[in-house]
Amino acid sequence: MKILALLWLGVLATLNLNLCGQTPAPKDYTRLVDPFVGTGEHGHTYPGAVLPFGMVQVSPDTRMANWDGCSGYHHSDSTLLGFSHTHLSGTGAPELCDILLMPTTGAVQFQSGFGSPGNQGYLSTFRHNHEQATPGYYSVFLDKYRIIAELTATERTGFHRYTFPSSSTSNIIIDLKHRGNILESSLSFPDDSTITGHTVTTGWADQKSIYFFARFSKSFERKGIAIHDTLQAGINQASGTNLKAFVGFTTGDQEQVLVKIGLSAVSVEGARKNLMAENPGWDFQSIRESARCKWSRQLSRIEVTGGTDKEQRIFYTALYHTSLAPNLFMDVDSLFRGQDHKVHKAVGFTNYTVFSLWDVFRTQMPMFTLTEPQRMQDFLRSFLSMYQLGGRIPRFEIFGKLSDD
Repeated sequence: MKILALLWLGVLATLNLNLCGQTPAPKDYTRLVDPFVGTGEHGHTYPGAVLPFGMVQVSPDTRMANWDGCSGYHHSDSTLLGFSHTHLSGTGAPELCDILLMPTTGAVQFQSGFGSPGNQGYLSTFRHNHEQATPGYYSVFLDKYRIIAELTATERTGFHRYTFPSSSTSNIIIDLKHRGNILESSLSFPDDSTITGHTVTTGWADQKSIYFFARFSKSFERKGIAIHDTLQAGINQASGTNLKAFVGFTTGDQEQVLVKIGLSAVSVEGARKNLMAENPGWDFQSIRESARCKWSRQLSRIEVTGGTDKEQRIFYTALYHTSLAPNLFMDVDSLFRGQDHKVHKAVGFTNYTVFSLWDVFRTQMPMFTLTEPQRMQDFLRSFLSMYQLGGRIPRFEIFGKLSDD
């Protein structure tokens, strides 16, 4: 069933309302999307990997929390701090950018070096002509370390592939402090290929909890935890407000080390279940292709004909950005953390978060009644849950926390 939706810049658009979740899109709509649109000036978008309405947004961060860096990334930058797993798109205040990873070689460093002279710290220079982004995938070459970093995602997990040079001192830094105002955090090495932990942060979203379960494709030859940027000898777990860690390997030339990370707002066990359910293997290309297919199906909900290629790219890039939020906000077992800070189970609906209702009630939400009728019911059920648990329908809600702004 196709319904005429609009006539826009000479492009005829129709809604495809008979889409099945498993039916491939008739063409690859992702080629019409440029995730770098909006990453300059004050667009506050991010170029990283995410699925439609996904809970995880794994993306590069190039600056700390300030007005220009609300999304973590700004196209005018030439240094990169690492890759974190939660991001907001298009907002006017910095938030999220939780659980940062950065691959390096050489001496282990626990400070990013952001704002310091001479690019000290673990950050790296990069060039935009060595950067690529398509829906569900991002890659960049880190000049300082000669490492290729690639990112893709499932709904609740991030997937990293790092191609290292030959080195006896290849490392991956894990920074829980990064941009967050940390109230509490923890790190643990349960074995020589796994890191787990959590953070509780305050900011635009007060007392926001994130738990993670990270598994590595290569066993650690070296590992350590730093408290307040000082490496602590002989410990496998720690808690505090400024925790970082590293793992180290010997790598051959062009050797790939993969990291997959499940997130949860409920528990480390919830993050582990999410990872095992959505990405139990190590096939990066398969996860990347699945992400591309899901985005192509999502974008094919509106089919346009006519217009120039540029006009179609403008249209589908805008449509792509409408599908970055709201975000899935429950584990594979339907558990989620509510506005009362307690764990609840979504019964009969899928729970979502990141509702900027004072911005989108007259634009995005009316469109979703046409393009996302089933998901719109879940959005409304999520609103009712927020009212029951928090006492009011949100004006702006982030990761289970009602904002007064």
